[in-house]
Amino acid sequence: MTDSTDPRVRAASARRTVRQVVLYTLLALWAVMVLFPFYWMVLTSVKSYSAYSSEYIPQFFTLSPTLQNYADAFTTVLLGRYLLNTLIFTVITTVVMVAVVTLAAFAFARLQFRGKDLLFTLFLSLMMIPNELVIITNFVTITNLDLRNTFGGLILPSVMSVFYVYLLRENFAQVPDSLYYAAKVDGTSDMKYLLKVMVPICRPTLVTITILKVIECWNSYVWPRLITDDSLYYLVSNGIQEIRENGFGRENIPAMMAAVVVISIPLIILFLIFRKQIMAGVSRSGTKG
Repeated sequence: MTDSTDPRVRAASARRTVRQVVLYTLLALWAVMVLFPFYWMVLTSVKSYSAYSSEYIPQFFTLSPTLQNYADAFTTVLLGRYLLNTLIFTVITTVVMVAVVTLAAFAFARLQFRGKDLLFTLFLSLMMIPNELVIITNFVTITNLDLRNTFGGLILPSVMSVFYVYLLRENFAQVPDSLYYAAKVDGTSDMKYLLKVMVPICRPTLVTITILKVIECWNSYVWPRLITDDSLYYLVSNGIQEIRENGFGRENIPAMMAAVVVISIPLIILFLIFRKQIMAGVSRSGTKG
């Protein structure tokens, strides 16, 4: 039995304690760095416009918090309408994208057809095209189709993702071939096999893709600003910019921060609910058996 009074034991215990102290200190510092922008956002949102404008040196607290900025965020612009537009845009885009990506990934992972590998390689090469070039092409296409200032124009360019197809295809490819052949012997159609076998097995990855797409749509800024100039189709990103520009000779930062807080809450709740599925989908490297 090891003697706890042994100098070697005490030295090992001391080193272990020091490592833990250093580790938790670094983690605490990292947590402060990550959470400070959120603290600053909430703090600014409860400062009055006059108090914020009069600060020559930023103050890290306030003795007179107010919720007026939250009221201003909804009265200055049609933030409620923009939230509804964003919800419609996000739900429809995500549902259509998940369906398209799932079918494409299944075709590349399981179906056999001539030139599949070459076609998939060419498909992946699209990831090398700069996003700016894609935006220009999409803008010209949507304009020619007369879909500007419509939900169709907002949604259509966002229903496909090469990266998500690749991610899901790799996950589908990990499902044993024996399951597919056994299903075909039983007379199961490809669509039924996809829905009854592949989708349940790869559910964590599908959940991860869905949540990432929701976040992407909710935070979309460049495309909505480019394709819409009618406030009836503005998203929350347009609303934030409107609020920012409505200051009396100065940007209305407190009201803008209040709007950002309101807009961020759904995403935070979504992450808290599905955080386990997100982690499982990201770290998934095999199939459960």
